[in-house]
Amino acid sequence: MAFAPGDSAVGYKFIFKVDGISCPSVIDISGLKLEMEKIEAKIQTDSGQYVIQHMPGPVKSGEISVTRQMTDDKTMSTWWGQVLKGDVTGARKTAEVQILDLTGAPIKSFEFENCWVRSVESGSFKAGSNEVLTEKFVITYTTGSVK
Repeated sequence: MAFAPGDSAVGYKFIFKVDGISCPSVIDISGLKLEMEKIEAKIQTDSGQYVIQHMPGPVKSGEISVTRQMTDDKTMSTWWGQVLKGDVTGARKTAEVQILDLTGAPIKSFEFENCWVRSVESGSFKAGSNEVLTEKFVITYTTGSVK
């Protein structure tokens, strides 16, 4: 579906997947950033002019944070367990964030390679609270792309 002039994607229509499997109850994803190093070459020309040239360097690694409602789903916890056990090969996965249009069709996706869970954090436990309990996973990756 093409967007009408002035329309754009909205922040609440997304899907988070790990190795192609949707992760349920995700409420927030942050840190979606793809970046590369900048190479700076400083040269002096034959005429004595000082020139600075910037060129793209290697892609930087990064991290994304995924917050979800705490449920009985063990997808992320099992992944964290692989890291704890030292199963580095098994723990490296591909993660994807799909951005959807208002009809639910994918319009863009961020894909991250060689991901593994670096940290797990629980939301606050508050007596008498009416808030949903959450868990936050920080995921590190080596490369990313936008499709």
